[in-house]
Amino acid sequence: MIEVSEICKRLRHTLEQAKRASVERRARLDAGTRAYENFLSDVATPVFRMFAAAVKAEGHAFILFTPAGGLRLASERSAEDYIEVFLDTDADPPAATARVSRGRGRRLVTAERPIREDVAVEQLTDEDVVRFLLAEIPAFVER
Repeated sequence: MIEVSEICKRLRHTLEQAKRASVERRARLDAGTRAYENFLSDVATPVFRMFAAAVKAEGHAFILFTPAGGLRLASERSAEDYIEVFLDTDADPPAATARVSRGRGRRLVTAERPIREDVAVEQLTDEDVVRFLLAEIPAFVER
């Protein structure tokens, strides 16, 4: 039979590990948040602005919103049709993620995915954002 002292020793060890992991997670979250703010201002916002202008020039009614901490490229025809960028703080490490929402009749189809899989926020480039947008925009304009 296991001794109480052994359980206490293992419990202390587990709690210490959990505490260290929590501190490390908070540090990754802080670093991810700083990287995301830089990504948003230096990379994503300029690309989204250019992309919105290009889509509009091609005759598609889209508008760019820049709420604090994110971006939203939305259809002017339907509030349900949009691509938005946000920081997914549930991911470890935090990830620059996009939510894509499309209305289909009475249905609303929404999906979330990173701008680029397995790439840290600070490593995302304007090319990553352009590729993401080019992959998503056909579903909005093919109607």
